[in-house]
Formats: sequence, structure tokens, C-alpha cells
Amino acid sequence: MNILERSKAFVQSLRALAGRTVWDWKRCPTCGSTLTIKNGSYLRRPWFFQGRQAVRVQRHWCYACGKSYSEQSPLLVRGSWYAREVRRSAVDHWVHGRMSLRRTAEFLRSWLGRQERWRLWRPLDAPPSGEACHLAASTIHRWLDQAGVVAQASVPGQWQGIAQSQELGTDGLWAKLRGGVTRVVLLLADSVTGLLWPPLVAEREDQAAPWQRLFERARQAGLDWHRLRGVTSDGAQGLSAFLRQRLAWVQHQRCVFHLWRNLRRPLAQAAAEAAATAAQDVAAAVRQQVRRELVGLIHAVVDAKSYEQAEAALVTLRRHPQGAAIAQFLNVQLDPILIHLVAYYAGLQRVTPEWYWRDFRLRLSRGRNHGSEPRLERAAFVWTLYHNFEPAQWRSERKRHYRYPGQSPLQVAGIPPGQVSYLDALGV
Repeated sequence: MNILERSKAFVQSLRALAGRTVWDWKRCPTCGSTLTIKNGSYLRRPWFFQGRQAVRVQRHWCYACGKSYSEQSPLLVRGSWYAREVRRSAVDHWVHGRMSLRRTAEFLRSWLGRQERWRLWRPLDAPPSGEACHLAASTIHRWLDQAGVVAQASVPGQWQGIAQSQELGTDGLWAKLRGGVTRVVLLLADSVTGLLWPPLVAEREDQAAPWQRLFERARQAGLDWHRLRGVTSDGAQGLSAFLRQRLAWVQHQRCVFHLWRNLRRPLAQAAAEAAATAAQDVAAAVRQQVRRELVGLIHAVVDAKSYEQAEAALVTLRRHPQGAAIAQFLNVQLDPILIHLVAYYAGLQRVTPEWYWRDFRLRLSRGRNHGSEPRLERAAFVWTLYHNFEPAQWRSERKRHYRYPGQSPLQVAGIPPGQVSYLDALGV
């Protein structure tokens, strides 16, 4: 059962619970006997969007098995002071609203108890006469962690039967936890649909073991290793070692974004060497001119339309007075840079899924809110499920464009989620 089927089953269970009649509750859930009687009731006072409300819960006792049971409601969460709608809103505020835990708690407290910021929104209202809401950020953090536990437990077969391409993209984001501990969140994304596979939090990324655990987790979720053709990454040595050891048929495409970032220092050094012997009044112009020439030559190599053009551009770069060191660096990386030109690997992305970390950082505060490695990983599980279910916005931004506007990765993969959401997948 993949994640979509589990989500639909969760929604169906809530609807079935809401549709239970008095006669249905008369049947014992343990033994199925109808020889039951009402056995008193108790009062619950959970918080709803409308404020705190009193809910009477009926109890029953079974003659056949001698056990008692209580009627349940899809609006309530067993043992919680807050209704299901409050929990779902809290998780959605953090994930979709990109709000911190404290700010999420503040907004929900204001709404539930008609207090705090509610007085700013409605200044003519009389002071609230009811009980004040004391929802804390730690409570929301616990709800998020519980959702992460559900997401982590759903990894086996999570994306089984969902269409997948033969190209993947990987990237890592370093997070600083409590006590100065740093961990890296490793991400594996489908380069065509944008579907994110279950993430992994590791101590380091320069060894093959963490990457093997990441790919093993993805295979457990439904990734077919034998159909893979290429993987795009920033040139992590650990990933290269893993591919050589376990997936020798998979080619490693070098990310051009990280490549240009690695060339910043060599470009600056080459420009400084060219301007070292120039007069002070023209040194800046010389540096700018040399940098412009080298950038043009590097573009000719990196963005070449064929291997022949890249080799010719590399020779031209090597002949430049300040281009020898850069040409040597590109010559070593030439095959990984141009893998996408081979017909068998056509469609392989030239950049890693770097842009996903933009939204990830806004919610996680680089991990400081989670404190420990397991909690950081569970929060990453929640975020990846949200990304796979949530459609991209229709309008493009000035510096950000969407390949599939208005569509979620699941919809691009051919299985639109329909009426179910990531909250249903998390069982919130």
C-alpha cells in the first residue's frame, strides 16, 4: 500500500467514524457482540476554532467480554486537549505557512482564545470572558514530531507503483543542532517529476555509507535501481564512491551550478595575476577584462553542444595566458560535465535540486528548532511529503520559474492526489 492509498484509507476511516449510528456504537468493538449497555459518560473540553467547548462522551459496557469502550468522534484526537482541526492547522501553518513554532502557537492561541493578536484584528470587541488558551510551541513541536514518526513508518512501499524517471538529482543541506553539532540532510529527487524520495540525516557526506543508506531507503520506498541511468550531484566524493561500488552502470553528472561556485577562487586568482603588473589606475579594468574573457571561454566548454566543441573550447582556454590552471581543472571534470550530451542520458538535469532547500530552510531554521538528529530527520520526512502533495504556484517569480505550474509532483507522475492531502498521509 503506497502513500496515496494510505491517505485515502485514513480519510475513509474518518468518514466511517462520522457516519456511525447509535446502533453501530451498540456493537462492541472487541468481540462484536450487541449485548451492551450504556455505562455512564464523561466530559471533555477540547479547544476548537470557535473556542473551548464541552463534549459529552458516552461509554458502553459489553456483557459478552466484560470490557467497556467509549464512543469516538472524527473531530477529536484521543487524549488531546485540542481538536483535530487545531492539530491540522498547526502542522499546516508550520509547513505551508512557513512560520516558526512560536509564531504558529501565537497565531493559534489568538484565534482559539480570542486573545493576544485577536485584539489587534478586532479592536472594538469586548475583552474575552472565556478561558485563555495556553497553546505552547513545544506542543506544536510534539505534534510535528508525531507526524514525522508516522511518515517515517510509512517508508516501506511509500511510492510503490508511482511512475519514476531514470534520472535523479541529489543534494545535501547542513544543519546546526544543539550543542554545536552539525548534520547534513541528504535529499534524493526525481529530475523529471520533482518527486522527493525519503530523506536521510547523516553525520557527513564524503563517505559512501550515508549515500548507500539514502539509496537503500529510496529502494525500500519503491525506487527501482536497475532502471536508473544517471544521477546529478555537486561532485560529492561519497556519492561517487557509492555509485562505483554498487551502481556502476549509473553515470554521475556534475552540477554546473556548483562547478561555477568552485571556479570563483581560480577566476579571482587569475584576474589578480593579470593585474599584478598593471598600473594602479588600470588594474581594475584589467581584472574585469581578464575575468570576462575567462568566463566566456569557460561557458564555451561547460555549455558546449558536443564533445568536439568542448574539446576545441578547452584548447582555446588552455592557450589563454591565465587559463592554464582552469583548463586543467575542467579537463579532469570534462566527462562528468558533459554526460547529458550522450543520447542514452538525454534529459539528465545539469543542476542539483538546490532550489528545494529554499523552502526547507524557511521552516527548519537550519535545524536549530529540532535539537536532535532523529527529530531533524522526522521533520524532513514531513516536509518531503508536503512537497510531493502540494502543487506549485501558477505564477512564476522574477528569479524563479516552475516547470509544471499548478501541478504537484504526484500529479506530474500521473497520479494526482485529488481530495486527499499530505495531512491525511501523515494521519493528523
